[in-house]
Amino acid sequence: MSDCIFCKIVDKQIPSASVYEDADMLCFKDINPSAPVHLLLIPKVHFDSLAHAQAEHETLLGKMMLKVPQIAQEAGLTNGFKTLINTGKDGGQEVFHLHIHIMGTPA
Repeated sequence: MSDCIFCKIVDKQIPSASVYEDADMLCFKDINPSAPVHLLLIPKVHFDSLAHAQAEHETLLGKMMLKVPQIAQEAGLTNGFKTLINTGKDGGQEVFHLHIHIMGTPA
C-alpha cells in the first residue's frame, strides 16, 4: 500500500532505526516509545491487522512469534518483556499494517 507508513519503511522510503531484518520481517525502534525498549516487528507483506490475517500468513505469523524472544533477548530484555498486538480502531491500532510491539526494561 503506497500510503502505508510501515510499507514505506519496508521499502526504505522512510528511514527507521532497524534492529532486525530478514526476507519476511523488519523490526525497528518505535519513534514514540512507551517503555525503555519499545520495538515494532512488522511483516514485509502488507495486511491491515491480525483480523485480516489469512491462511497464507500462518507460517509468517509463526515465524514472527518465534523471532520475538530472540529480538527481546538481543535488546537486553533478559528478565522478561511485554508483547502487544493492537487490532482495529477499537483495539487501539493506529497504523493499519500488522505489527507486534516488543516492550520492556533492560536487565
